[in-house]
Amino acid sequence: MEQTFFADCPARVAADLISGRWPMVILYALARGPGRPGVLRAQIGGISQKVLTETLRRLEHNGLVERRRYAEAPPRVEYSLTTAGQDLLVPIRALGDWAEVYAGQLPTDNKP
Repeated sequence: MEQTFFADCPARVAADLISGRWPMVILYALARGPGRPGVLRAQIGGISQKVLTETLRRLEHNGLVERRRYAEAPPRVEYSLTTAGQDLLVPIRALGDWAEVYAGQLPTDNKP
């Protein structure tokens, strides 16, 4: 019997949560502890403020990060990993380890 991958397949749903250029990078950056958007942007490099904000909101919506707003003047916001986000670091780190081993064999562009 041939295995079929449906739209609601758990692996596919999980992949959709972290698809794109920045979600895994942001999750990895938050592995060190809570971070403010400006600090995250400086750590990551190459990400615009708009894309960082959109990605953090998406990760928050998906339950991987939580946003904490402090009642200060000026207001301060920090993002941190939820338990689900922390647990997701295990396969992210495994993927990073794999990439480190095979980086020299991987094409630098995505074209066949």
